[in-house]
Amino acid sequence: MESFLLPFFIFILGLCLGSFFNAWAWRRFENIKVINGRSMCIHCRRQLEWWENVPLFSYIFLRGKCASCSKPIPVRYFLTELFSGLILLLIFYKHTLTGSFNEILFFRDLFFAGLLIMIFIYDAVYKIILPSIIWWGSAIGVFLNIYFLDSKIENLILGATIAGGFFLLQYLISNGRWIGGGDVRMGVMMGLWLGAKSTVVALFFAYIVGAIFGILMLAFKKKSWAAEIPFGTFLALGTFFALYYGKTVADWYLNLF
Repeated sequence: MESFLLPFFIFILGLCLGSFFNAWAWRRFENIKVINGRSMCIHCRRQLEWWENVPLFSYIFLRGKCASCSKPIPVRYFLTELFSGLILLLIFYKHTLTGSFNEILFFRDLFFAGLLIMIFIYDAVYKIILPSIIWWGSAIGVFLNIYFLDSKIENLILGATIAGGFFLLQYLISNGRWIGGGDVRMGVMMGLWLGAKSTVVALFFAYIVGAIFGILMLAFKKKSWAAEIPFGTFLALGTFFALYYGKTVADWYLNLF
């Protein structure tokens, strides 16, 4: 029973965080303070009852519509809650199944995952990578990596130079048409989190997934060639992948030569 309760608690915590991330993104865009009142409908602005604010179950119970105005609740609310729970559960098992649990590394990864989910949601919905998240994430990430996990500052700076410089070059060549300044800042944060090797893997993964997504959207006529794709979402995915598999993939590739 004890072996079941802790993962269950971690999953529920992830659901609650996902619910918070949804509320935070909308309130941040609408310039409403997160601590200003209870959750509300994004359409009619009515404050929600407690039973309308239970992660996953409220969406199902309400059949995806507001109980007052009957306007649709975006399905991303349900998906964000679900995947936030699954991501925290994945992190828990990645750290507990290795046999050598490191509390600092575990909480670092929870912090990283939370920021990546926030970046993913906000960029997917509003096509903006918020500078405040990037700079706070970079500063705290460097602090955790250096002072608690003994990461080499040279490796982190090299990673930031690789990713940040790569995006900055594209930004300058295209005069901001290919990518935005948020991608440049995101590249710096990725490097400071991952180091050089894993940063390259994260970029490769992000571009592959982004290309597959773009091809599927074109095939199903959901996007045109001129459509803007929020690339920060794919960078977030690539960063999370490289957090656990970056060094393994990089070493595997280098050993081929």
